[in-house]
Amino acid sequence: MSNFSQNSTKVTTFHILQKEQRHLKAQLRLHSKWKKSVLIIPCLATEFTDPANLPVFRNILKQLKDITYLSHIIFGLDRASEEDVGILREMLGSFGIRNFIIQWNDGPRFQEIYSNLAEAGFNVGEAGKGKNMFLSFGIAIALGAHSIGLIDADIRTFSRDQLDRLLFPVVVLGYDFSKAYYARLKEGTMYGRVKRLLLDPLLLALKRKFSESKDDKMLRLIDFLLGFNYQLSGEVAFHVDLLKRMRFATNWGVEIFTLIEVYRKASSAAQVMFSLSPFDHKHQDVSLKDETRGLHRMAIDITATLMNALIVEEGLEISDTFFRDLAVTYQAVGEDHIKKYSDDAIFSNLKYDQDAEDGLVKGVFRQSVLQAGDMLSSPYKMTERFLRFVNSHKEFRPYLEQGLADAILAVEDKEERSIFEIPQTVSWDRVSRKLPRIFYDLIDAVEEEKKRVS
Repeated sequence: MSNFSQNSTKVTTFHILQKEQRHLKAQLRLHSKWKKSVLIIPCLATEFTDPANLPVFRNILKQLKDITYLSHIIFGLDRASEEDVGILREMLGSFGIRNFIIQWNDGPRFQEIYSNLAEAGFNVGEAGKGKNMFLSFGIAIALGAHSIGLIDADIRTFSRDQLDRLLFPVVVLGYDFSKAYYARLKEGTMYGRVKRLLLDPLLLALKRKFSESKDDKMLRLIDFLLGFNYQLSGEVAFHVDLLKRMRFATNWGVEIFTLIEVYRKASSAAQVMFSLSPFDHKHQDVSLKDETRGLHRMAIDITATLMNALIVEEGLEISDTFFRDLAVTYQAVGEDHIKKYSDDAIFSNLKYDQDAEDGLVKGVFRQSVLQAGDMLSSPYKMTERFLRFVNSHKEFRPYLEQGLADAILAVEDKEERSIFEIPQTVSWDRVSRKLPRIFYDLIDAVEEEKKRVS
């Protein structure tokens, strides 16, 4: 019998119980007659200019070309020249993609939009996926979207029926939010290391601590997050009314922050089994010493984003030893998980490097919990982290001659933000209240960029 259990009181799980699901497509087409659905794909120019990435990107376009229920597909394009925009436009045309919009973030018109947001006091963060998708969401709202889907541009195993499944709960069934889940497997090896070995053990460690302290408020949030089979998947869909009210992190903590916002602001949430087959996209490298790269940076951002939400916005009170104790509990839970994954790999005849996974838990991930604790402490207790920040940004090194405290203030003034805060956007509801013409400006920007590069 297929597994179709519903284990969460707050999250509905949609399973693939029959391989044939043409009815999803038919219903999406029907609802598209009065509900606009917009798909957003944040991407770098290298997704289609690098020969190694091109087959993956071309497959995504191939899968999208015959989808008729989408009113628009927005390609949020970063790190691209005008020549790159032309290449993408020609490629989209060759695949017959309908109603596409190229959001050239480095182009003059969209740079003007970013400048207007900054002048109004809305710092939407450094260049990256978070900033990119924030503006794409604004364009989708301006276009009158009812439902907005988001997928990554590096999905190696993407097929159109996956998008049907993702959008169906929001478009047809009226859910506020939908999130994909799947098995991360490649060449007989388990991936999804940050989810398996960091986030799940960390959430369970927090649940253990909050159960002991009988903190029901924190337990409700943790149980909500544990209700998702894959909290860190990048494939999500929103009803526009929810999307307008949401904020988004602009670092690697974007997925966990999104779920926390959904917990606070959505009335109904769903997770959707994305694929029966193993799912694969790009994998991050691991660097034990360099916390600014790969899984190390990702782990710090995710942990700090989660804990910032609990402390700053949910009111969690922590002691001086909280993070040290949490790291100990996390490691114990993580080691238990390694044994379980090792046994599961043996059961399915998969390759499993237990020593490597053990090293991740005891090294990078445990250290990330402690480093996240440092990030959420007073800046004046963070000498080592500040020095690491300065060393990775050579232009700030001269400020150290002014003394540590003055250097922190000087760098934060130059950066126009605290280097220790969790970077996040504001909601589009708030933006539109302060800038009533912003949605008109976004449509004008789309039209002007289209004419300029055509």
